[in-house]
Amino acid sequence: MSKVIETLERAQLREVPRFKAGDTVRVHFKVIEGQRQRIQVFEGIVIKRQGSGARETFTVRKQSFGVGVERTFPLHTPKIEKIEDVNRAKLYYLRGKVGKKARVRELRQDVVRKPKGARAEEPAASDVSAEASEEPAE
Repeated sequence: MSKVIETLERAQLREVPRFKAGDTVRVHFKVIEGQRQRIQVFEGIVIKRQGSGARETFTVRKQSFGVGVERTFPLHTPKIEKIEDVNRAKLYYLRGKVGKKARVRELRQDVVRKPKGARAEEPAASDVSAEASEEPAE
């Protein structure tokens, strides 16, 4: 009897990308409202994966307007259009973080920042002495 159930469940499995807890994913989920159907995107960090086979689920957490939102999705449901893995290599820096500091910030390549120790340019000493000599003496 269990062999029949296993073959039915194996037929329902679908191809999904490899991801694990700590990865940032974008889940395209079908939402049915009355007669209409649309796709809603839920992007966040995978907190856990549990179960196996057709019953496997994963939980995604995101920050929405300052409030943490978690949603659990069945992995092999036909309501999931696709799962995109947003590239994040290693999140070791999240280990010691708690609360708002545990959020993953977007990496921006177009911003050029000065090194931490760099200061604004100060006028040279010769420029300061020249300005002082231009003042009229009384």
